[in-house]
Amino acid sequence: MTPSINHPTEFRFPDVLTHPVLNHTQQLDAIATQLDLILISFETLTGTNQDGYLNAVEALNLTGVVSNPIGSLRYQHPSPLSKGQGGRKSLDINEVRSLVLIVCHLAKEHQEFIRRAVGLLEQVRIQNQSPHRTALLSNYIDAFSNAYQVSMNDGNIISSQQLTFLALKLLIDLLFYSGAGGVRRLWFTLLERAMIHGYAITEEYQ
Repeated sequence: MTPSINHPTEFRFPDVLTHPVLNHTQQLDAIATQLDLILISFETLTGTNQDGYLNAVEALNLTGVVSNPIGSLRYQHPSPLSKGQGGRKSLDINEVRSLVLIVCHLAKEHQEFIRRAVGLLEQVRIQNQSPHRTALLSNYIDAFSNAYQVSMNDGNIISSQQLTFLALKLLIDLLFYSGAGGVRRLWFTLLERAMIHGYAITEEYQ
Protein backbone atom coordinates (compact mmCIF):
# COMPACT_ATOMS: atom_id res chain seq x y z
CA MET A 1 0.00 0.00 0.00
CA THR A 2 1.43 3.37 -1.00
CA PRO A 3 2.17 5.58 2.02
CA SER A 4 -0.09 8.60 2.21
CA ILE A 5 0.60 12.23 2.94
CA ASN A 6 -1.61 13.97 5.48
CA HIS A 7 -1.98 17.70 5.84
CA PRO A 8 -3.10 18.52 9.37
CA THR A 9 -4.52 21.99 9.82
CA GLU A 10 -2.36 22.63 12.90
CA PHE A 11 0.90 22.50 10.93
CA ARG A 12 1.99 25.75 9.33
CA PHE A 13 4.81 26.05 6.81
CA PRO A 14 7.20 29.00 7.15
CA ASP A 15 6.07 32.18 5.39
CA VAL A 16 9.04 31.95 3.04
CA LEU A 17 7.34 28.91 1.49
CA THR A 18 4.25 30.88 0.52
CA HIS A 19 3.68 29.63 -2.98
CA PRO A 20 2.11 30.62 -6.25
CA VAL A 21 -0.61 28.32 -7.52
CA LEU A 22 0.95 25.63 -9.69
CA ASN A 23 -1.91 24.47 -11.85
CA HIS A 24 -0.09 22.26 -14.32
CA THR A 25 1.40 18.82 -13.83
CA GLN A 26 4.38 19.86 -15.94
CA GLN A 27 5.33 22.45 -13.33
CA LEU A 28 5.33 20.00 -10.44
CA ASP A 29 7.10 17.39 -12.56
CA ALA A 30 9.86 19.89 -13.36
CA ILE A 31 10.21 20.61 -9.65
CA ALA A 32 10.25 16.88 -8.82
CA THR A 33 13.02 16.28 -11.35
CA GLN A 34 15.17 19.04 -9.86
CA LEU A 35 14.54 17.69 -6.36
CA ASP A 36 15.56 14.23 -7.52
CA LEU A 37 18.89 15.57 -8.75
CA ILE A 38 19.49 17.44 -5.49
CA LEU A 39 18.67 14.34 -3.45
CA ILE A 40 20.91 12.11 -5.56
CA SER A 41 23.73 14.60 -5.04
CA PHE A 42 23.15 14.84 -1.30
CA GLU A 43 22.78 11.11 -0.73
CA THR A 44 25.83 10.13 -2.77
CA LEU A 45 27.96 12.79 -1.07
CA THR A 46 26.93 12.19 2.54
CA GLY A 47 25.66 8.61 2.53
CA THR A 48 22.42 9.71 4.19
CA ASN A 49 19.90 6.87 4.42
CA GLN A 50 16.28 6.44 5.46
CA ASP A 51 17.06 6.96 9.14
CA GLY A 52 18.55 10.34 8.36
CA TYR A 53 15.36 11.45 6.63
CA LEU A 54 13.19 10.10 9.44
CA ASN A 55 15.23 12.02 11.99
CA ALA A 56 14.87 15.20 9.94
CA VAL A 57 11.10 14.76 9.72
CA GLU A 58 10.90 14.39 13.50
CA ALA A 59 13.18 17.36 14.14
CA LEU A 60 11.11 19.56 11.84
CA ASN A 61 7.79 18.42 13.35
CA LEU A 62 6.71 17.12 9.95
CA THR A 63 5.63 13.73 11.26
CA GLY A 64 1.96 14.45 10.61
CA VAL A 65 2.67 15.92 7.18
CA VAL A 66 5.09 13.35 5.77
CA SER A 67 4.01 9.86 6.75
CA ASN A 68 6.86 7.99 5.06
CA PRO A 69 9.82 10.07 3.93
CA ILE A 70 11.96 7.11 2.80
CA GLY A 71 14.46 8.57 0.42
CA SER A 72 12.91 11.94 1.33
CA LEU A 73 9.90 10.90 -0.79
CA ARG A 74 12.14 10.33 -3.81
CA TYR A 75 11.63 6.57 -3.72
CA GLN A 76 7.96 6.98 -2.93
CA HIS A 77 7.38 9.41 -5.81
CA PRO A 78 10.00 8.71 -8.48
CA SER A 79 10.96 11.43 -10.90
CA PRO A 80 9.17 11.77 -14.25
CA LEU A 81 12.52 10.74 -15.69
CA SER A 82 13.02 7.78 -13.39
CA LYS A 83 13.43 4.40 -14.98
CA GLY A 84 10.72 1.86 -14.40
CA GLN A 85 7.16 1.07 -15.33
CA GLY A 86 3.86 2.49 -14.21
CA GLY A 87 4.67 6.20 -14.30
CA ARG A 88 4.49 8.25 -11.15
CA LYS A 89 2.18 10.11 -8.84
CA SER A 90 2.90 13.82 -9.08
CA LEU A 91 4.10 15.55 -5.96
CA ASP A 92 1.64 17.97 -4.43
CA ILE A 93 2.71 21.38 -3.20
CA ASN A 94 2.89 20.39 0.47
CA GLU A 95 5.14 17.46 -0.38
CA VAL A 96 7.41 19.85 -2.26
CA ARG A 97 7.49 22.29 0.64
CA SER A 98 8.25 19.46 3.06
CA LEU A 99 11.11 18.30 0.89
CA VAL A 100 12.57 21.81 0.79
CA LEU A 101 12.63 21.92 4.59
CA ILE A 102 14.08 18.41 4.85
CA VAL A 103 16.83 19.01 2.27
CA CYS A 104 17.95 22.27 3.86
CA HIS A 105 17.84 20.82 7.38
CA LEU A 106 20.02 17.87 6.38
CA ALA A 107 22.36 20.05 4.33
CA LYS A 108 22.88 22.25 7.39
CA GLU A 109 23.64 19.19 9.52
CA HIS A 110 26.31 18.17 6.99
CA GLN A 111 27.48 21.71 6.28
CA GLU A 112 31.07 21.21 7.40
CA PHE A 113 31.46 18.12 5.23
CA ILE A 114 29.86 19.85 2.25
CA ARG A 115 32.10 22.88 2.81
CA ARG A 116 35.13 20.61 2.89
CA ALA A 117 34.16 19.05 -0.43
CA VAL A 118 33.62 22.47 -2.02
CA GLY A 119 36.95 23.64 -0.61
CA LEU A 120 38.69 20.70 -2.27
CA LEU A 121 36.95 21.54 -5.52
CA GLU A 122 38.22 25.12 -5.32
CA GLN A 123 41.75 23.85 -4.70
CA VAL A 124 41.84 21.52 -7.69
CA ARG A 125 40.41 24.23 -9.92
CA ILE A 126 43.06 26.72 -8.80
CA GLN A 127 45.71 24.07 -9.48
CA ASN A 128 44.06 23.22 -12.82
CA GLN A 129 43.76 19.59 -11.79
CA SER A 130 41.01 17.03 -12.18
CA PRO A 131 38.64 16.62 -9.22
CA HIS A 132 39.25 12.89 -9.60
CA ARG A 133 42.70 13.47 -8.06
CA THR A 134 41.06 13.81 -4.63
CA ALA A 135 39.49 10.73 -3.08
CA LEU A 136 36.45 12.56 -1.69
CA LEU A 137 35.48 14.23 -4.96
CA SER A 138 36.33 11.20 -7.06
CA ASN A 139 34.16 8.92 -4.93
CA TYR A 140 31.32 11.44 -4.98
CA ILE A 141 31.42 11.94 -8.75
CA ASP A 142 31.51 8.19 -9.39
CA ALA A 143 28.66 7.52 -6.96
CA PHE A 144 26.58 10.36 -8.39
CA SER A 145 27.14 9.19 -11.97
CA ASN A 146 26.17 5.64 -11.11
CA ALA A 147 23.06 6.74 -9.22
CA TYR A 148 22.03 9.07 -12.03
CA GLN A 149 22.32 6.35 -14.64
CA VAL A 150 20.34 3.92 -12.49
CA SER A 151 17.60 6.35 -11.47
CA MET A 152 17.15 8.77 -14.34
CA ASN A 153 16.24 8.31 -17.97
CA ASP A 154 15.67 11.46 -20.00
CA GLY A 155 16.01 9.79 -23.38
CA ASN A 156 19.35 11.45 -24.04
CA ILE A 157 22.86 10.11 -23.83
CA ILE A 158 24.82 12.10 -21.26
CA SER A 159 28.60 11.94 -21.26
CA SER A 160 30.78 11.34 -18.23
CA GLN A 161 32.04 14.91 -18.57
CA GLN A 162 28.49 16.25 -18.43
CA LEU A 163 27.71 14.09 -15.40
CA THR A 164 30.82 15.38 -13.65
CA PHE A 165 29.80 18.98 -14.37
CA LEU A 166 26.29 18.32 -13.06
CA ALA A 167 27.56 16.59 -9.92
CA LEU A 168 29.91 19.45 -9.08
CA LYS A 169 27.31 22.12 -9.77
CA LEU A 170 24.88 20.38 -7.43
CA LEU A 171 27.62 20.07 -4.82
CA ILE A 172 28.11 23.85 -4.82
CA ASP A 173 24.34 24.34 -4.66
CA LEU A 174 24.20 22.13 -1.57
CA LEU A 175 26.55 24.48 0.24
CA PHE A 176 24.21 27.39 -0.45
CA TYR A 177 21.21 25.34 0.71
CA SER A 178 23.01 24.59 3.97
CA GLY A 179 23.19 28.26 4.92
CA ALA A 180 20.82 30.54 6.80
CA GLY A 181 18.98 31.50 3.62
CA GLY A 182 18.96 27.99 2.21
CA VAL A 183 15.20 27.43 2.33
CA ARG A 184 14.49 30.63 0.41
CA ARG A 185 17.24 29.92 -2.13
CA LEU A 186 16.09 26.35 -2.82
CA TRP A 187 12.43 27.37 -2.95
CA PHE A 188 13.00 30.04 -5.57
CA THR A 189 15.27 27.72 -7.55
CA LEU A 190 12.40 25.24 -7.76
CA LEU A 191 9.91 27.95 -8.75
CA GLU A 192 12.26 29.03 -11.53
CA ARG A 193 12.34 25.44 -12.78
CA ALA A 194 8.55 25.42 -12.85
CA MET A 195 8.48 28.61 -14.90
CA ILE A 196 11.09 27.40 -17.38
CA HIS A 197 9.78 23.87 -17.88
CA GLY A 198 6.08 24.33 -17.27
CA TYR A 199 3.43 26.92 -17.96
CA ALA A 200 3.58 30.41 -16.51
CA ILE A 201 2.92 30.49 -12.78
CA THR A 202 -0.43 31.96 -11.86
CA GLU A 203 -0.20 35.29 -10.05
CA GLU A 204 -2.07 33.99 -7.04
CA TYR A 205 -0.56 32.92 -3.76
CA GLN A 206 -1.63 30.54 -1.04
